[in-house]
Amino acid sequence: MKKLINHLKFRVSQSFRLLNLTPRASIPALLIFIVLIVMKLPENYYYPPLFFILTLLFHYERKDIPFLKKVFVSSWRGVIVLEAACIFSILLFGNIHYQFEKTGLGSFLLIALLGFLTPGAVTLPAWKWNFIPEDLFEWKSFFRKNSWMAVLGWMIVLLSCYHPASLILAGVFALDYVSHIYEPNENKEMLEMYFRKYTLKEKLRRNSLFFNGLLLPAYCLFMILNPAESLYVLYYFAFMNLYFLLILTRKYKKYHYKEKNNYYNMGVYFEYFICSMTVIPAILLLKNNIKDAEQNIRTYAGD
Repeated sequence: MKKLINHLKFRVSQSFRLLNLTPRASIPALLIFIVLIVMKLPENYYYPPLFFILTLLFHYERKDIPFLKKVFVSSWRGVIVLEAACIFSILLFGNIHYQFEKTGLGSFLLIALLGFLTPGAVTLPAWKWNFIPEDLFEWKSFFRKNSWMAVLGWMIVLLSCYHPASLILAGVFALDYVSHIYEPNENKEMLEMYFRKYTLKEKLRRNSLFFNGLLLPAYCLFMILNPAESLYVLYYFAFMNLYFLLILTRKYKKYHYKEKNNYYNMGVYFEYFICSMTVIPAILLLKNNIKDAEQNIRTYAGD
């Protein structure tokens, strides 16, 4: 028992340590946790499946199974179930709108099975995404490396369409992931070859069409579920696209062939987020970004 208590104390202290050391991850994590506490869903039984999915994601991300087997020997499965049950309970009972019912009880029974579902035991097949054109190489690379997480994120955006606030909130967090798609810099030869075939404006147009193609089901579903509030879609469209274009033009504004990435961080995220919310500053900033990016591209690809 003492060994178990010390382990749980370590897990708690480790969580706070990670939050302190990684503000880029901790700020979104804290915001998400606050939202989960105050979020109100249409029906009470919607909460347990949502929080069970989050607990399941945590379980499949853990890398400490060999350590647990070594320390707890025959009882390591019980430790996994206990940790998962604690996380699920905090999420479930932390929400101010939830009242315990049979769906929540059934979810605890499913959590008992997690001790027998070892992460890595089942390898999900990787998708090739060959239907994506080669000129959208950033998206193609991202989807190949994060196929299942990308599909899950897209589904979460669709599920958020039931209410304007949830739609905006899901979009806000989705933009952070979209930003990482354009964080790596391609090599100088690839950039030169690409921009001798396409202009920057063509790249912006092609990538914007693909981005909005992904969001089109969300636009339509929101208008179906909330016809009286369809004007939100116009603001959502403007907000998402302005941020997207700012991130994309920033990549080539900051591009240097000796740098592997363009050093995207939370400061950039909040700056572009606020500008996109207010629209006009984002338009002015986008105009400057395009001008600087075109000039920078000319130094590598010529006119």
